[in-house]
Amino acid sequence: MAAFYADENVRFSLVVALIALGHDVLTALDDGRANLGIDDPDVLARAVELDRIVLTNNRNDYHRLHRKSQAHAGIITYTNDPDVDALAVRIHASLLPSMAMQLIRVICPP
Repeated sequence: MAAFYADENVRFSLVVALIALGHDVLTALDDGRANLGIDDPDVLARAVELDRIVLTNNRNDYHRLHRKSQAHAGIITYTNDPDVDALAVRIHASLLPSMAMQLIRVICPP
């Protein structure tokens, strides 16, 4: 299963749903880095340091960061979905055998 680094925008209910699917999810809060105004490049650098896939709904910033450098363990961005369990399943299904240098966009169905 995947090792994620959930930035501070990720809802806790999504973290719980991903853990229930067998994933290892470290939140910015658990890492002592929540509510500190840490810039996205620094969040990505921390995920790289920990060899974790960034999970975020802060799409524009992370898409831009990915275009600048693909030297990361992976980035998954998603649009919000009130059905958190369905969102977790879509994220789970989007994972590639190797997420290194990959940007995956998970979109909530209309």
